[in-house]
Amino acid sequence: MSGVFPGGVGPGGVFPGGTAVTDLCVYDAEAADGCRGGSPHLHTVSTEGYVVIGGSGALQTLSADGFAERPLAVGDVIWFTPGTVHRLINDGELRLVVVMSNAGLPEAGDAVLTFPPEILSDPEAYAAAAALPGPGAPEAEREAAASARRDLALAGFAQLRAGGAPALAAFHERAVRLVQPRVSAWRGLWEGTVAAETERTRQQLDALAAGRPGLMAAAYVTRAEPTGGARGFGMCGRLRTWRWPTA
Repeated sequence: MSGVFPGGVGPGGVFPGGTAVTDLCVYDAEAADGCRGGSPHLHTVSTEGYVVIGGSGALQTLSADGFAERPLAVGDVIWFTPGTVHRLINDGELRLVVVMSNAGLPEAGDAVLTFPPEILSDPEAYAAAAALPGPGAPEAEREAAASARRDLALAGFAQLRAGGAPALAAFHERAVRLVQPRVSAWRGLWEGTVAAETERTRQQLDALAAGRPGLMAAAYVTRAEPTGGARGFGMCGRLRTWRWPTA
């Protein structure tokens, strides 16, 4: 899930480090397992971080270290690397600022939901199960679809937890096969954001080492504009996002 997206990349036209920022209110409807929260999923490329700004809850994860559940309270900061299956639990008005590396890649399909293996093995079935009605659809219809998607992901998540390390390894392999056709396009996004930011920093360090102001001479301030409308439906909750101006 991510929000601050580079509409245009100038001398410093993306959020610091090429990251994305989202204001997230975690789902509070009860899921099939009796918990309130989001859909378990992983990211294949991006590291995700949370800053808790309201309420309380927990982060459930599944990785090479097995299953874990970590409490979340206001002021907590926590992050996890690609391949970590994660799910947010809302114990009461849980609200986060989400910071995601590689702005643009999560929107382009970096995330893979923990659907059961028979769905993960069929790209068309996965796409159909992961899709939500568009913004023009009634709110109730979009909410119902998000809940159904979450409960399907929870069914696969339960199988992963029961299957241990071999099941997680198989899920990683299926996730790779799902995203592999998109990698070429992702590389272009990455080169225009994160890689470009890194190169700008290298050039600025070279300028400073040579006694020149470099990019400081062209310094400016950019304000991101809210995308507007009601909060969107994400994997973990209702999202408020921003968009950079194109110039």
